[in-house]
Amino acid sequence: MPKTFQDFVREAQSRIREISAEDVLRRVQRGERLVVLDVREPDEYQRGHLPGAISIPRGVIEGQAPQLLRDPGAEMVVYCASGMRSALAADTLQQMGYANLHSMAGGFRDWSQIGGPVDR
Repeated sequence: MPKTFQDFVREAQSRIREISAEDVLRRVQRGERLVVLDVREPDEYQRGHLPGAISIPRGVIEGQAPQLLRDPGAEMVVYCASGMRSALAADTLQQMGYANLHSMAGGFRDWSQIGGPVDR
């Protein structure tokens, strides 16, 4: 039987670390140094994103990450709209050697629901 998108997401989630939007917000409020990576499409990013987020759509992460994410040891939070694309992106980034990252479970949806700050 062919694998579904959900199958790929579940497999990625088994290999990565996830973090809640609430935990990300607490860390941001404490002033912790985090690289925040938005892997949504450019139009989604334009409508609103976490403050300071770097935009690299999931479909081009392998090509753009080396130029835009120069420190593979930096603490990083990856997010998308709901947490599925970010899980896949986090899994890919780990394979590329980025070692200190989390995927934000619930993504931008949860961030917005808890009142996290949004840049436009």
